[in-house]
Amino acid sequence: MHQLRSIWRALQGSLWFLPSLILGLGVIAAVGLVELQSTIDSDLSLRWPRLFGAGAEGARGMLSAIATSMITVAGVVFSITVVALSLAASQYSPRLLRNFMSDRGTQAVLGAFVSIFAYCLIVLRTVRGPDEGAFVPSLAVLGGMVMAFVGVVLLIYFVHHVASAIQVSSILERITAETTQAIERLFPDQVGAPARDDLLPPSRGEATGGATVVAAPITGYLVSVDGEALLEWAEQRTHVVEILPAMGEFVIAGLPFLRLAPAAELAKEESASLLANFVVERQRTVHQDAPFGLQQIVDIAMKALSPGVNDPTTAIACIDHLGGLMTVLAGRHIPSACRARHGVVRVVARGPDFASMLSLAFDAVGEHAADHVEVYERLVATVGRIALATGDAGRCAALAGQLEIIVACAERGGIPLHRRTRFAALCDGERRRIAVAAAGAPPPTPR
Repeated sequence: MHQLRSIWRALQGSLWFLPSLILGLGVIAAVGLVELQSTIDSDLSLRWPRLFGAGAEGARGMLSAIATSMITVAGVVFSITVVALSLAASQYSPRLLRNFMSDRGTQAVLGAFVSIFAYCLIVLRTVRGPDEGAFVPSLAVLGGMVMAFVGVVLLIYFVHHVASAIQVSSILERITAETTQAIERLFPDQVGAPARDDLLPPSRGEATGGATVVAAPITGYLVSVDGEALLEWAEQRTHVVEILPAMGEFVIAGLPFLRLAPAAELAKEESASLLANFVVERQRTVHQDAPFGLQQIVDIAMKALSPGVNDPTTAIACIDHLGGLMTVLAGRHIPSACRARHGVVRVVARGPDFASMLSLAFDAVGEHAADHVEVYERLVATVGRIALATGDAGRCAALAGQLEIIVACAERGGIPLHRRTRFAALCDGERRRIAVAAAGAPPPTPR
């Protein structure tokens, strides 16, 4: 089931799956309306001549015109989509292509035009003149005309949708929403129960009986783990399973992937059932890899701060979204790397912690901000705001350390003399805010 769920998510994110379903619906609608026409006794063209009065030649001409125009527009839609993908990859980040391909609006519009084309072809084949048996499926012909108007509306919508989708604000909002869902799903979503320190086995899950190393089956990124099934597998065989790569890391076929303790010889079926709990793909996804969502926003910020683009405003927008995500994470419990069931450690994984995700979000942006003082100021203010969401001393210490890293980057990048006093005052104020949060007292109300 875990493999099937991964395949289902991949299908939903593909550019062809939803259009194929819509194409199938168009074919079904065409066949259904044609068959419905054959069951109606009365002649609709006589009862409603203005609505169903088209003859065989008129119906053929209209359906041919609709089919020709729809397949042409479908080609235009495809071309615009390719241009948008190329722009997103060059202007923002190549890792955003999956987000554009999984866009429901684009998939629906492309599928609608293709399905209208297929609908008209099927209906056109059934139209017969007086010398061929005189059959005109009036309902299906009317349906083709209605679909043509729907296609015009969808074309207008698509132009607006693409113009909005390539804006950096829309891209950041979509990445932030997807990453927020991943954070809410993963933290504090727990696999089993958190293990107590006194229950942890030595050497991160290696027992005294030695360990067996299981090699990675294929090369790619670790994108998903079925935690409950893995716990059940380990409990049934009284093993401790240590996952060597972290979620989102690149694994190479034949190299160590898992470590089992105590050592045991696994049969081929057992090894297959163990590896079935993991999904390795060519690309990272955000579903179980929240840091990848942060990485996408960081990529956009770094591209904006590059000398060729030099767009600090976009970088500041990225910092705002990164701050929002880290604020959500600051108030959540990050599960322990060791998971236990019935008081016994069964799974040991390498998971992200708050400090590493904080570093991922802000280190690279601060190091590439150069002489953009406004970027440093927004970084400092954002780190201070994150402290409002947590009273944990360890996380506040990480925030304080991150603040000092930003200050060091700003000093190295160079701050104009007339702005140094303001920047220093901002840093001092945020240091006090973090210190108050660490002490557990209510933080001061921001002005």
